[in-house]
Amino acid sequence: MEKILTIDGRQVKFKSTGAFLLKYKSQFGRDALKDIFRLQEAIDVENNKLKDIEALDLEVFYNLVWTLAKTAEPNLPPPEDWLDSFSEFPLMDIVPEVMDMIFSCLSSTNPIKKN
Repeated sequence: MEKILTIDGRQVKFKSTGAFLLKYKSQFGRDALKDIFRLQEAIDVENNKLKDIEALDLEVFYNLVWTLAKTAEPNLPPPEDWLDSFSEFPLMDIVPEVMDMIFSCLSSTNPIKKN
């Protein structure tokens, strides 16, 4: 899944692949699934509303967004350098646009079987 967003007047490409979770762990040393599940506790994804501010960790959002961008553009600089290259980075505008990409790694393409 790919998406292009305009951030600070620049076209930024984001991509989610099967390696997205592994790239996240390799870069940040954290389990992306655990971080994503924590975000699910904080955010009502369907309604795009904040449920629990205590569970919200903006660093995780920045890391996930950077990993999606890095997956699309392998030559991207390290996270802090990349983020520092923008004069503005409206995370609250960007996150809703990439949420489906972040949560797509959790969905199933097969129907759930009942016994």
